[in-house]
Amino acid sequence: MNLRPLFLFALLPLALLAALYAGSDRYFRAQEMARAEGRVSLYRSTVVDELDRFSYFTHVLARDPFVMAASMQGVAGTLDARLRDFAEQAKLDAIYLMGTDGTTIAASNAGQPSSFVGQNYAFRPYFRQAMEGGQGRFYGIGATTGLPGYFVADAVRDREGRIRGVIAIKLDLTRLEGAWRESGELVLLADAARVVILASPEAWRYRTLTPLSPEARRKIEAARQFTGQALAPLDWQQHEPGRTIIDGEGMIHLVRGDLPHGWTLHYLGSEAQIVTRSWLVVVIGAVMLGLLLLGWQWRRNQMIGAALRRSEAEEAALREANRRLAVEIEERRTAQRRLQRTQGELERASRLAALGQLAASVTHELGQPISAMRNHLAAAEISGQGGKMTGRLSGLVERMEGITRQLKFFAAPAAPEMDEVDLEAALSEALALVSPNLETAHVAVTRQPSAQPVWVRGNKLRLEQVLTNLLRNAVDAMEESETRSLVLSTGIAETMGWAEIADSGSGLGPGGLETLSEPFVTTRPSGQGMGLGLAISGGIVKEHEGRLTARDREGGGTVFRMEIPLAEES
Repeated sequence: MNLRPLFLFALLPLALLAALYAGSDRYFRAQEMARAEGRVSLYRSTVVDELDRFSYFTHVLARDPFVMAASMQGVAGTLDARLRDFAEQAKLDAIYLMGTDGTTIAASNAGQPSSFVGQNYAFRPYFRQAMEGGQGRFYGIGATTGLPGYFVADAVRDREGRIRGVIAIKLDLTRLEGAWRESGELVLLADAARVVILASPEAWRYRTLTPLSPEARRKIEAARQFTGQALAPLDWQQHEPGRTIIDGEGMIHLVRGDLPHGWTLHYLGSEAQIVTRSWLVVVIGAVMLGLLLLGWQWRRNQMIGAALRRSEAEEAALREANRRLAVEIEERRTAQRRLQRTQGELERASRLAALGQLAASVTHELGQPISAMRNHLAAAEISGQGGKMTGRLSGLVERMEGITRQLKFFAAPAAPEMDEVDLEAALSEALALVSPNLETAHVAVTRQPSAQPVWVRGNKLRLEQVLTNLLRNAVDAMEESETRSLVLSTGIAETMGWAEIADSGSGLGPGGLETLSEPFVTTRPSGQGMGLGLAISGGIVKEHEGRLTARDREGGGTVFRMEIPLAEES
């Protein structure tokens, strides 16, 4: 019996699972590497920010008059207290002034057991760098306090530019370690000699990433950088790029070297999640593969049985189903075409409605100026000041009125520009516009202004348009009345400013304001109005977030009330 095909058949699933594990490992490792890249970038920025946070401070202190005076006189005077205040406010470990020989003249910790006053720090690299004219920077364990810190120093010069001393600050960077430790992540910061100066595991501090050369160890000892520390190497091994082994455990390892002073930031992440997730994917893949094989075998058996049991009746049923499906498809296509035609008709109707709205707005906007022109011409003829030109202008006005009467549609105006509007002044402007109508109709006008100015937020021209239309409607309503009087009032009600126009006409009628506000509904004779005034006025008031109301007046007539929100200053 040839067992080779059976062996290959059994080996194929194992190869597939091995490939699945390798692919899952690469995928999850890439995910962890991307997350680690984000974390190490964040930690790198915090380190750089911490180092640069006070880089300007020594430069400013070196030009302080008290610091300059103490450096030239060699006596602290009141400088100790001044430096103490600066250190407390800036949250610094220490600020101190050294003479040109490196001896401390004044310090913020003067009078304390670990005071820097009298100590000589000429051996420190940051002192020598400052004395050479640059800014000195250095990280090490304090020679006096025994506490680590980051030192920044600048030269103090007199007015002639001569160096008379060095001002330095000491900054505590161990806060970074605390933040790393609280995050639960492994992070360490190494200097140019690959000595760990900060690390989330405290035991890693002052260990080396690689064994120190004799020259590097001599430089560290000369600067007294890590006094009392053995500087033993860490037990780790770089396995491959992006991965290292520490104490026998494989870990993700990312390094950022773009830091000041040649420092490097190392981020270490556990590979446990990668391995766990990869094996979980393999287990799921094995289960799915088994189910797939079982399903394939079951399907194969079903297909064989179906082929054996298939009959002519089943074939006929299949053909009938195909026929019904074809009919249904055709019906759906017909419905789709009908829907498209309906949509086209709706779009055309929408365009016609838009054209109608535009023309109706133009008709309404031109109607009032044309009526005003006619009234002025009539007044000129009555007063005897008219002439040949007046008759010609009357003919032109009649032609314009004839053209506007042919337009029969509404338009939606653009949003008006809002500003503060004096409602009383707007009412006066509207009253002036319809004054010829009032004089012709012999209407008595009574004003009842508000006790205080009524400033509303709106568009002055549009509000005047509403008031003008209400005044004209009031004049038209009183055409058949024996007593013709108008009462114009303004006032303030809570957050709204209002204006009321009360006439002595025939009243609202059975339909009320709702009916009169419908487009093309008018009580005037045919040809004298399109019934658009209240509809457009209502739209304008709605644009202003206001209200337009009407009620019957006691004793006969109508009271129209326009309410507009008050301006913020009001």
